Amino acid sequence: MSNGANIANSQEILERLCRQGSVGTGETAVVTSPGARTAAWAVKIKSLSSYNVYNVRAVVIGDAGSLPVEIGAQMQAVNLAESFMQQGQVSAGTYAVMSRVGEKNVFYVPV
Repeated sequence: MSNGANIANSQEILERLCRQGSVGTGETAVVTSPGARTAAWAVKIKSLSSYNVYNVRAVVIGDAGSLPVEIGAQMQAVNLAESFMQQGQVSAGTYAVMSRVGEKNVFYVPV
């Protein structure tokens, strides 16, 4: 595609977003940045805190056949695979991939 086609396509998308807009305001903000991505870490579950909230520590995964090495301070993360109203059942020592969503750390480990 040429740059002109890309610009026309981008403009069409922006116009469609503006027409949808926010309820009652008709305003839309679109923000992009090069290299933007969701941060994710490998973590080891240390213990259950409460409900589906766990204490976890980030790990560095080394060469094949070596154990992951825990780094940094312990933090809390929510398991999205479990009910928010019942005690969690993921075993300590389980590894997961944790992401930052808004102000919360989350991971998904089915039980």
